[in-house]
Amino acid sequence: MMLLLAVAFAGWIVFELGMDISGQSPGGGANDLGRVNGRPIPYAAYQAAYQELYQNAQQQLGGQISREQQRALEEEAWNRVVTDVLLAQEMDRRGIRATNAEIRMAARTNPHPSLVQQEIFQTEGQFDLAKYQQFLDGPMADNALLLQLEAYYRDAVPRSKLFRQVTAGAYVSEAELWRAWRDQNESATVDYLRLPEDRLVPGTVTVTDDQIRRRYRERREDLKQPATARVTLALLPKGVDAADTAAAVTRAQQLRAEIAGGADFAAVARRESTDPGSREAGGALGTFGRGQMVPEFERAAFSLPIGQVSEPVISPFGVHLIQVQERTGDQVTARHILIPLQKADEALDRLGARADSLERLAETAGVERAAQRFGLEVRRGVNVSEASPFVPGIGSALEAIEWAQEERTRQDGQPAATTSPVFETEQAYYIARLEQFSPAGVPSLEAATPGIRAELIREAKRARAREIGQQMVAQLRSGTPLAEVARARGLEVQTAGPFTRVNPNPALGQANAVVGAAFGTPVNG
Repeated sequence: MMLLLAVAFAGWIVFELGMDISGQSPGGGANDLGRVNGRPIPYAAYQAAYQELYQNAQQQLGGQISREQQRALEEEAWNRVVTDVLLAQEMDRRGIRATNAEIRMAARTNPHPSLVQQEIFQTEGQFDLAKYQQFLDGPMADNALLLQLEAYYRDAVPRSKLFRQVTAGAYVSEAELWRAWRDQNESATVDYLRLPEDRLVPGTVTVTDDQIRRRYRERREDLKQPATARVTLALLPKGVDAADTAAAVTRAQQLRAEIAGGADFAAVARRESTDPGSREAGGALGTFGRGQMVPEFERAAFSLPIGQVSEPVISPFGVHLIQVQERTGDQVTARHILIPLQKADEALDRLGARADSLERLAETAGVERAAQRFGLEVRRGVNVSEASPFVPGIGSALEAIEWAQEERTRQDGQPAATTSPVFETEQAYYIARLEQFSPAGVPSLEAATPGIRAELIREAKRARAREIGQQMVAQLRSGTPLAEVARARGLEVQTAGPFTRVNPNPALGQANAVVGAAFGTPVNG
């Protein structure tokens, strides 16, 4: 077994020196961590990548994530968002896009890796594509899930196209093939030590007021934060019911009659269809085979006489009018008009009246009691900011932030309100109770002091821990066994692996220095 002293500072350079106590990097906008070829890297994108990696690591490690593991995940998240920006720039340069038909085909035939592991999609322990497709076609696949899958494949399909373009016709030498095989198959198992700063450098570190003031002056611009509100929300969703479906079918029948009366199908599609991928092309979907469309659409497309416009076809995406232009064997060339499933005007009026009643009751009874009276969902402790205003089930809650900011800065002599008026988005009506508000801008020295003090203490402890780590490396190189070095410092030898160069162990992360040490250190060296 190879011996590796894992000096747990791999992610430190980027994330501890490159980011300040507000979680931002120098030189970027208030909500950006940096720029790649002029394109900003938003903090929200980094945070989303980090949260995904963190949750995956928790599942794999089966417990709490140490600070050292968090740093490795931070570096991996940073690398991921930088790679995303570079890929997006290259796809823009090449004009690579994904059609709706391509997205549907990918979603049905190439399931997301997390879904492959779900027991409901397995037969005798193996993934069952038929079960997965039945799920997509059934009532359990709600619109929220379908929208999430669409977003995933709208990103994944262009990447796949880019990869095929880059690798098409590329010559791969035997040496490159050997390296690729080695990277994927050669594995390592390592013994290592974690060097927690608080154990190596226990106790407190003295930080002076002068040090804090100096750091505040040096990093003042980097401390800028967007306006942020923590709120309790009551949601009144704009769900679709049978009456809304009937209205969409009626509209589709009207358009079908218009086309039967001589109107051009493509012109009507450009005017009426809500499918962004085909609307400007007159509804054209291109050529597709069986299994690429939802069953309702597929049945109509493979049974319609060529040239005839279908009766309204209801699918999870809305109501379709379909016209088959050509059919050869199991391949169909077709176009369609998509009418969305949405609330009718009368239903929206009733929903709006209910929202008004909710607002009046909340003014006197409060958000929670009003929501209970109306049987609505309540969410507490929801954080929204100008940088990240999205709330599931609502969409953008930016109006709530603006309201909170106005209430905290009002100068008319009236007390600040804690309950908002009702706000409306495309997805829902909602009302908010303000729990806490932090205005945009640079925090005062007093407000920033706790964070700066903690940062300076971490830096001092880290510097001392690095010195101790270097002393331990010297002991190992002089022949002292790893277990003995560990006992002297009150540490425990841990084992990671087996893992490969391209699929490192979550405990160590993907830092090049760590992976290089694992595969470059002699066995038992």
